[in-house]
Amino acid sequence: MRPEDFFAQLTVDKSAGEKTGFNPYYHTVLSGTENGVISFERENLIDLASNNYLGLACDPRVKEGIERAARTYGASLCGTPIATGYTGEMARLEKTLARFVGLEAALVFPSGYQANAALFSAIAQKQDLILVDHYAHASLIHGAKSTGCKFRPFLHNNMGHLERQLQRASSHRQVFVVTESVFSIEGSIAPIKELAELCDHYNALPVVDDSHGIGVLGTRGHGILEHADLEHFEGIYTASLGKALANAGGMVAGPANLIEYLRYYCPGLVYSTALPPSTIGGVLAVLDIIEKEFHTLSGRMWRNKAMLVDGLCGSGFEIVDSEAPITSIRCESAEQTVALSKLLFQNGIASTPFIPPSVPSHACTVRLIAGAGVSEEDMKRVLEVFQRIAVQERPGTKKSP
Repeated sequence: MRPEDFFAQLTVDKSAGEKTGFNPYYHTVLSGTENGVISFERENLIDLASNNYLGLACDPRVKEGIERAARTYGASLCGTPIATGYTGEMARLEKTLARFVGLEAALVFPSGYQANAALFSAIAQKQDLILVDHYAHASLIHGAKSTGCKFRPFLHNNMGHLERQLQRASSHRQVFVVTESVFSIEGSIAPIKELAELCDHYNALPVVDDSHGIGVLGTRGHGILEHADLEHFEGIYTASLGKALANAGGMVAGPANLIEYLRYYCPGLVYSTALPPSTIGGVLAVLDIIEKEFHTLSGRMWRNKAMLVDGLCGSGFEIVDSEAPITSIRCESAEQTVALSKLLFQNGIASTPFIPPSVPSHACTVRLIAGAGVSEEDMKRVLEVFQRIAVQERPGTKKSP
């Protein structure tokens, strides 16, 4: 194939955006989220699009933590952790994260995606089997498939189907069972305690991605293991540091010998420039705030979630059942999803539309996350907008054709 023919075949389906006259992706952001408001292309919008669950991304204490680390270390150490990139602050962060989630040791990666995608290449072999929840994040699926070992999905949060898969898996050297804690589009929570018990019974190894649970779930915000009261989790734990922890990066945590092995044999860590010191300073600041103020921040987050659910249901929108502070509106098509996102944008609300290939065509949604930083006054404005949309029989309501 000629190069020009190869490049010509690389196309993006933008039909939904073309039909609605609106592209909801790759807006130019001009500010961080201050008091629940973000600036998109000179428009100030109420931020229901980001994963800033606790509203800490622009907290002055977090900024100071970032600035302090930058003043000490500069922008970057321009090296991998194994060479010149392992700062004292990174060592402190890894110990703090391990204590935070209640596991022996932790390792910090440049991103959550990288932590998930690189993990399996270091620990899985071709004679292994990886069982993955059907709704698991793309990073987990891509990481699992890249190993070349057997890969099978199990029905979403269906422990009966998982057990049947485990019963047929005895011929494999090692079986991994992979799930998320909070599924980010619909907001369901994995039955992690039951999953861990099944793994223990069948000698499988559980792997849980707590990206949308850390800083959100549990009485102290320590994540899915605290939420499920799992004190002795004998598995592998991963998470993003870019959602409730309000920065960037990823982590893997578990037994100390696993973490020591990954330090030297995980290519996604060994061959990648270390997370910037400023980001490490920011995460440390957030963890300190969560330890001191989680009850207050969590209360605001859940208040906003309750207001949003009540208002949407009262206005006739069909929403997805959710156990987490995620509220998703069901839409009938990609075009309807983008149209609703456009209406929200025009009315001062930032949202996240999910259309194929991110979701199947029958599962299009507009996701809303009303974090702790969104004021009660702005929440009332949000609900007024949805009421107006519903009265006009716009996309997303049950009255839509």
